[in-house]
Amino acid sequence: MTKMTYVNAIDFALQVLNENHFDGIEEEKAVVMDKLEALKASIEKRNTGDRKPTKTQVANEGIKADILAFLADGEKHTVTEIMSGVASLADASNQKAATLVTALVKAELVKREEIKRKAYFSIA
Repeated sequence: MTKMTYVNAIDFALQVLNENHFDGIEEEKAVVMDKLEALKASIEKRNTGDRKPTKTQVANEGIKADILAFLADGEKHTVTEIMSGVASLADASNQKAATLVTALVKAELVKREEIKRKAYFSIA
């Protein structure tokens, strides 16, 4: 059996409602079907990737661009060095800076190198 998602469950319920006859409660059946269709549409809309980015996501993209500009010198830097060199990371935590740099590594824009158990980052 495949994974039962909310959309799959709603599809199943709608199929059962369509196939069975409900004598005397046709009006209630119609209301339930309308509600289930609306719920299904809502879930499908939420699951699409066509949403606009949040304010934080937009800000993080700007910070990532600043990190790339800082690393453009060709040298290897630690996250702490990157934080001190990038003005937009002045008030950020070390965890946030590391997360943003890791995202750049995953996007293959920055490479990570470990020297004596310390992580250094440079432009890819």
